[in-house]
Amino acid sequence: MMRRDLIGIGLFIFLLTPMITRPDPAIAETTKRVSIELHIELSKRILVVYVNHTPYKTYPVALGKPETPTPIGNWLITNKSKDWGGGFGTRWLGLNVPWGIYGIHGTNRPSSIGNYASNGCIRMHNHDIEELYNFVHVGVPVFIPGNPLAHPRNLAVGDIGADVQLVQLRLLHFGFYHGTCNGRFEQTTEQALKAFEKAHGLPVDGIVGRKDYQLLGLIES
Repeated sequence: MMRRDLIGIGLFIFLLTPMITRPDPAIAETTKRVSIELHIELSKRILVVYVNHTPYKTYPVALGKPETPTPIGNWLITNKSKDWGGGFGTRWLGLNVPWGIYGIHGTNRPSSIGNYASNGCIRMHNHDIEELYNFVHVGVPVFIPGNPLAHPRNLAVGDIGADVQLVQLRLLHFGFYHGTCNGRFEQTTEQALKAFEKAHGLPVDGIVGRKDYQLLGLIES
């Protein structure tokens, strides 16, 4: 199954069904039973398509550079577009990451595939993203597992990412933050952090350092 062309099952389940005015009950039932998920394996730099929770096909990808990492988390495909051109290649699958515009897309730099080379998006060969584009639909889940605090960085106003979101969630838990946990380190987050620092006898600098992480319960002492 892993080596079969996606277009075969994709044509049957997703491309053919919308063309039928009165869907065949058997086709409708088959579509209902099919579950599609995309899994991004950061260490291997691959995208794995799961059909009914079973690995179906694997694609090589390029992922975010260390300073602009691919967003860790569980996301959904929220939009699809063709022919963005340039660095985005021939197809775009947008993700609902709250702190920026991220997606799975093609590229005009195929030599980057297999490397950590992007600003956070998942790059694919154009022929691969064109195949995937025809197979997935809006609402398909995209899982990017990992630990955003594996290498904690100092955080301050202007930073974005899953680590910022974790800090916001802890500040919210302790009653210092009342905004949206959107992964954007803005002034409201800074004010909440300063209040937390003052309450815990830390230097009130509005910068998340190691002591802040520890007292927030995000890393061990």
